Amino acid sequence: MASMRDIKRRRESVASTGQITKAMKLVSTVKLQKAKARAESNKPYFTMLYDTICSVLARTGKIDHRYLKDNGSARKAVLVLTSNRGLAGGYNNNIVKEVAAQFTPEDTDIYALGKKGLEGLSRKGYHIVEDYSEVMNDPLYADAIHIGKNVLASYENGQVGEIYLAYTNFKNTVVQEPKLIKLLPIDVEEIMKDVEIDVLTPMNYEPEADEALDMIIPKYMNNIIYGAFVEAVASENGARMQAMDSATKNAEDMIADLSLKYNRARQGSITQELTEIIAGAEAIS
Repeated sequence: MASMRDIKRRRESVASTGQITKAMKLVSTVKLQKAKARAESNKPYFTMLYDTICSVLARTGKIDHRYLKDNGSARKAVLVLTSNRGLAGGYNNNIVKEVAAQFTPEDTDIYALGKKGLEGLSRKGYHIVEDYSEVMNDPLYADAIHIGKNVLASYENGQVGEIYLAYTNFKNTVVQEPKLIKLLPIDVEEIMKDVEIDVLTPMNYEPEADEALDMIIPKYMNNIIYGAFVEAVASENGARMQAMDSATKNAEDMIADLSLKYNRARQGSITQELTEIIAGAEAIS
């Protein structure tokens, strides 16, 4: 049985850890509220842009555009959004598992946005083309434009034939869902399933449909990336808040258990001292 001193030291250590996890939970809660506000403010713009693209594609019919067809390359580019820090439960590991389950290292280029994803996929043998981990500390729309421009250039140059985005979709503080979406080439039939549009209504283009798509699709792609940024940040802080809440509760349970053991050890020590005193008194008498 551990000594009273060992139990006391252990209890103090657990109590100190509990204070840290409680503070981290409060910090994550504040960051989560800010991230949720950013996500809500971005939705109207994204919805309007998404509906516009669907409307253009529906009224144009079959159009031969470079963003809508196969460019001949078999390689795939995947933008992987994770965090730069741990202590977030299974948040980072779930994304790494999702990417590893869908893509093979031999024909996949990874654009890492988050050190944890970079480290996890590097160990599995994936080729890391770019490291944008610092972006996840405070993601901005300008970052989405810069990253979107770079990955779009690799698609236009024929270096990759498909572009995907792997991130964690924020549902609520308890549920965060790993998600993988295809950015390019755009699947017209798939995108049309989400929006109901009166395709019989005529539409005039100024400029032409090709030029309109040249301007709209990159903006659409950048906004999806930015939307994934704010969703990922919200998911990270939600996952960390849950993890720290569980850790705090576990610390409280451990403190209660250690306090019980300490009291038992203390009672045992007192009982032993009394026994020794009584035995000594009887020996003298």
